[in-house]
Parts: sequence; C-alpha cells; structure tokens
Amino acid sequence: MKVSIRRRALLTNGVLTVLLLGGAGLVYAQLGTDQAAGETAVRTVTAGRGSVTASVSASGAVESSRSRALSFGTSGTVEKIYVKAGDKVAKGDILARLDDAAAQESLTAAKAAYDGAVSDGTGTAQLYAAYIKARNAYREAQRTVAATVLKAPFKGTITAVNGSVGGTSTGNTQSGQGAGASTGFIELADTTKLQLVGTFTESDAGRLKKGRQATITFDALPGVTATGKVTQIEPVAATSENVVRYPVTITFTKVPDQVRLGQTATVEVVTGRAENVVTVPSTAISTSGGRTTVTVLRDGRQVRTPVEVGVQGAALTEITSGVSEGDEIVPPSTPSTGQGTGGGQRFGGGFPGGGRR
Repeated sequence: MKVSIRRRALLTNGVLTVLLLGGAGLVYAQLGTDQAAGETAVRTVTAGRGSVTASVSASGAVESSRSRALSFGTSGTVEKIYVKAGDKVAKGDILARLDDAAAQESLTAAKAAYDGAVSDGTGTAQLYAAYIKARNAYREAQRTVAATVLKAPFKGTITAVNGSVGGTSTGNTQSGQGAGASTGFIELADTTKLQLVGTFTESDAGRLKKGRQATITFDALPGVTATGKVTQIEPVAATSENVVRYPVTITFTKVPDQVRLGQTATVEVVTGRAENVVTVPSTAISTSGGRTTVTVLRDGRQVRTPVEVGVQGAALTEITSGVSEGDEIVPPSTPSTGQGTGGGQRFGGGFPGGGRR
C-alpha cells in the first residue's frame, strides 16, 4: 500500500515537471519570436520630390549705417543745448552752442587788422606779407566762431547728449561730463538706414557673397521680420576660443516700424536653393572618408548606397544621383518617439532650410 502511494506521488511530480518545462519552453519560444519580430522591423522614410533651401545664420545688434559722434571744433563753456535724446533733427539744425564772447572779440580784432592790411595795399613784399598774415588770422577767427556752434550734418535722431550746460568742451572730448575720449558731445544716427554686423564661422562666411538676400528676425519682436542684403564681408577674421569668424555687414532693405537701435537680431542668409528635386532627410546621410552614402532598403535587405548630393538644408538634402524618388531609406537608429515602424514616412516639399551647400 505504501509502495503504491509513493509510486502515485512520483508519477504526479513527474507530470508536473513535464508541464512546467513545457510551459517554460512555450514562453521562451514566444519571447524569441517577439524578439525576432522586433529585430526585423525596420523604420524607413521614402525619398520624395520637393524643394531644398540652404542657409547660414548669425546674430548681432541693430545699428545705424549712418551715425556720427559730434563735438565742437573749439574749446569753451557750453552755453545752450537745444536737443535731447530721441529728438529728430534736420540737416543744418543747431544742436548746441558754446559761449562765444571771447571768439567774437578775437574775430573783431582780426577783422580790423585785415581791413587795415587791405587799405595799406600789397605794393611791396613787406606789405604783401602783412596782408597775407592778416587775412589768414581773420579766416581763422571766423572758423573759431563757427566752431562754437554744433550743427546736424544730416537728418537723423539724437541718440545721446553727453554734456550739460555750464560744462567745458575741449573740442573732441568734454571734461567733467563723464564722457569717454571717443564719445561725442552729441551722438546722431539715421534710424532709416539700419544694418547688422554678424560674425559668421569660417566655413559659413565662405558661402556668402555680396548682394545675397537676408531675412532678419528679432528676439524681442516675435513675428516681426525685416529684409536685407549682404553689403560687406570683412577680409580679416576675428578669432575667439579657437573659432575663426568673419564680420559680415547686412544692410536692411525693409525696416519694420517696431525695430529700434540696439535690438538683438538673428540674420539668415540663403546660400542655395533647389526646386523639384529628389530629397531625403539630411539626418539619413552619412559621410566618411570623402564618401557620402545612405542606407536603402531593397528586397528586405539594407544596402549601403553611395550618393551625390546637391543643396544641403537643415531638414532635407538634394540627391543628384544614387537614389530615386520612392526609394525606401533607412535612417540611423534613434530612440523610439511613439511612431510606428516601417511606415514609409514620405519626405518632400518645402521644409525650411538652414544648413549648407
């Protein structure tokens, strides 16, 4: 009886072991199948047809392309200031003047001496020399009187007044006013003629040419856009943190009313454009050892295919040979974004550029 019970227990345990092993096998087989399916699923994008735009960009501050730091042409005490920052003035408007009492006295004396020399005549060498000396002194006295008046050399907006009534002007700088040696007594700018000087990397600057059109956006003015063109590419570079950059001047051709001097802006210059061409995502292209390739899915196999590229934008790149419209391209592996695999996402059309040619 005891033997029978023991035999029954052994049989039962054996059956349970077989069932457990069989279940584990099924689970393992299922996991292996799922893993294989995951390995064979390939995400692809389809080469399309559309337009590609390449561009380079830089940032800078808005400034006037016509500005001047104005100073009196002689020294003296500031008697009157007629303007303040923000005032608009016309060419020839008087901006400020010095006390000219001493200059006027000198002018009167010089005029009398000159009149006397004219009366004496120039019949001898001595009389002629006296006449020339008196004439030059009179002209210099006239210039000194004129230099006590500061006038606007062109139409514009006053951007700064760096002096005050009662202060002393020494011609190019003002003492006691807190102005630097390079600062004018009054600063004037033409706000209708604006520019931006951006510093472009060595490679980007090499793609720029004078006359290329530019688009300018402003950090503080969302949605506001100005247009411009490249007017100057400096031949000498500036190196900062081992990066070589070239200053490039962009002159505005259209200035929105909201734009002000000193605002931070970003300029984008189009360097290349291609229409109705075969395109693939720029991220799908690899370059190594001077060889440019993409991975094409052909009959379920991933084939590394050499290609020739044209205009290269930030989003899309033009393919001139090696890939045809409709080819399935396998981009480099990226973390899952929740989109399905193998969906054949098609790329083409006017994606914004921002890369290089």
